[in-house]
Amino acid sequence: MLPRDRWPKVAGAAPSAHRDRQRQIVDTFLTASRGGDFTTLLALLHPNVVLRSDVVLRSDATAVQMGSLTEVLGAPAVAETFSLRDRAAKLARVDGSPGAVWSQGGRARVVFAFTITDGAIDLLADARVVDTLDLQVLEA
Repeated sequence: MLPRDRWPKVAGAAPSAHRDRQRQIVDTFLTASRGGDFTTLLALLHPNVVLRSDVVLRSDATAVQMGSLTEVLGAPAVAETFSLRDRAAKLARVDGSPGAVWSQGGRARVVFAFTITDGAIDLLADARVVDTLDLQVLEA
């Protein structure tokens, strides 16, 4: 499990326009992932330098047990990890910030928390963590 101080904070006290832009980025990311649009995923992960090495996907221990890698580094590797694999993830608010949720049987199982400014995506699947998050699914 990720320590609480490493939990992602996408918007925090950011102005509404900033949160709206972050939501747009997450929504576009999910759409590109569902469609296998690798080019768009790369551009979203870093619009200027495709090989940016500080883009990271981190998974908690429960997500790793479900088949995720502990950590994936670099825009191309992270984009490849998501390409065509997130069809069931839904755009959501995660503690008020843009993110995504994968649910099964009406229960949130994996939360995708995006830290836009740091180029990070955290997969949170530990039920003890997920159950404490304020989650609001934004798409049907």
